Amino acid sequence: MERAPYAADPASSRGREFAENREGARGPRSEFQRDRDRIIHSISFRRLRSKTQVFISPDGDHYRTRLTHSIEVAQIGRVLARELGLDEDLTEALCLGHDIGHPPFGHAGEKALEEAMGHAGGYDHNAQGIRTLARLESPYPDHIGLNLTWETLEGLAKHNGPVGAANWALADIDQAFPLELGDWPSLEAQVAAVADDIAYDNHDIDDGLRAGFLDLDDLMELDFLADQFRRVEQRFPNAPRDIQLRELVRSQIGLMVNDVIEHTRANVAGMDSIEQVRGAGKRLAGFSNDFATEERRLKKFMYQRLYYHPEQIGTAEKARDVIARLFVAYQQDPTAMPDDWVERLPPGEPDKSRHIADFIAGMTDRFAIQQCRKIYGRAPEGLSNV
Repeated sequence: MERAPYAADPASSRGREFAENREGARGPRSEFQRDRDRIIHSISFRRLRSKTQVFISPDGDHYRTRLTHSIEVAQIGRVLARELGLDEDLTEALCLGHDIGHPPFGHAGEKALEEAMGHAGGYDHNAQGIRTLARLESPYPDHIGLNLTWETLEGLAKHNGPVGAANWALADIDQAFPLELGDWPSLEAQVAAVADDIAYDNHDIDDGLRAGFLDLDDLMELDFLADQFRRVEQRFPNAPRDIQLRELVRSQIGLMVNDVIEHTRANVAGMDSIEQVRGAGKRLAGFSNDFATEERRLKKFMYQRLYYHPEQIGTAEKARDVIARLFVAYQQDPTAMPDDWVERLPPGEPDKSRHIADFIAGMTDRFAIQQCRKIYGRAPEGLSNV
């Protein structure tokens, strides 16, 4: 599809934080394609395969992890970007990179790091993701970080909207390479955010059903899901129940995608520049009002029935304990970290604690459990409940 006038254009990128002087042919990729590939090739991206999405350190092979979730977000994001005439590569880069900053054990791990880092400026997974990509992940000889374009860093910082109060990690990047945090981001960033909502709203249902934490009777409490399931039954009356439920999830994704496309097109009608998008003063890419209401009901339902399920809460408490104990151990004896991390340890606070948090945040679920067992001789039992 032809690029829309309000789309981000890699040929007009505001550039990268550090000048790059690479000899020889660079190939046909655009600047946003390079960003996407740098994220995919990063170690921090590969680690997402063993980080919690819904279920902590799942034993089953069929449950989603942060990696599979990020890939699914990117798939939905590219569909939306293509239909809206946006830059697919920038959208994909933002979708693939949006969860890089999640620590092990998902939100349970993040809560533990927030508490441990209270004296050192706190912890935020979104800011940590940008810090990881812009500072910690450094495979190049001529600059620190992946040196992503301004548009990619801006989108990662603001995909959920303008940032009113940046925590220390994001503020450090913003001071070095100003990201205009108070303004609305590109449509590509807005699309990445709603693609994330669509992916986890529906795929978490799929995993919840697979694990037995949700069942059909639960879903039928939501009128719009009940209506959709009745349509599935009418279309496929002889299909097994589990296949019907998977079809329900697919159908719901399609409904959400179509609603976002229609609503966003109406919002950007008449716009002819990305500057108008940034200056609109509101979110332009998203659900219609009616669908947004239903989506909020779905989120509330998922928190009540899945995310705050008693078994989930019990497992999350054990996971938080692992992260808290690791943080204390490394503060008391930093030499318990690998040699290269010890060599770079800052001498004073808050930098010392931030360095320790960087190390822990990069861990996978499995590695965190191994380190807890190595240091303390044991780790909590029952850290996986599926």
